[in-house]
Amino acid sequence: MYVQGQFGQEIMKNSASSGNRKIDVVIFDFGGVFTESPFHVIEDAGAALGVLPGQLARIMFGPYDQDTNHPWHRLERGEISLDRAMQEIRIMGKREGIDFDPLEILLSIGGGDGDGNPLVDRVRRLKEDGYQTAVITNNIAEFRDLWRELLPVDDLFDLIIDSSVEGMRKPDPQIFRITLSRLGDIAPERAVFLDDYESNIRVARRLGIRGVLVGEDKLKAIQELDGILAE
Repeated sequence: MYVQGQFGQEIMKNSASSGNRKIDVVIFDFGGVFTESPFHVIEDAGAALGVLPGQLARIMFGPYDQDTNHPWHRLERGEISLDRAMQEIRIMGKREGIDFDPLEILLSIGGGDGDGNPLVDRVRRLKEDGYQTAVITNNIAEFRDLWRELLPVDDLFDLIIDSSVEGMRKPDPQIFRITLSRLGDIAPERAVFLDDYESNIRVARRLGIRGVLVGEDKLKAIQELDGILAE
């Protein structure tokens, strides 16, 4: 097929580029990627309470690189209510001599920064370039609608995997397998996953998914993603 002129050459170039891609899907975490990191908020709250570094996060979130019966993990799997989880976490704190309101700390975690986050624009361009996009988020049922208001998630992402809906959470490898299956049985090596928690990246990589750790410098993560997409 012949298409005349520069416009036709561009179509042919884009078509060839798409055909040579090694990556079909880019998957994102939500909290800490499109919002501030909840772990930073917890550390600040712990410092204000005068506790040891990491102590409040351990009480609040449990061993986050594992999937256990800690109340926060059960909450993210949709097994218990927010009220029950907060009560149990507060009791855990008191056992260590720390009296704090976990719900108050949870509600102090800020929202997204919308278009101010360069990753939002990068997702839009991924969609324009024909990549599938998805979110895997460890979330809680009571916030299921609230977090979606932070960004136009239905416009940005083809698929949303919410731990409280699925009954499983990162770092369970099955949540990655379900995501790839629902996107069209995508092979792991044809996907990239971005998360702000390194243990989740490690699980994805063990499955064959490329991983990008997102830190405070979002542009650095974008550069790493772009490097993978250019291979």
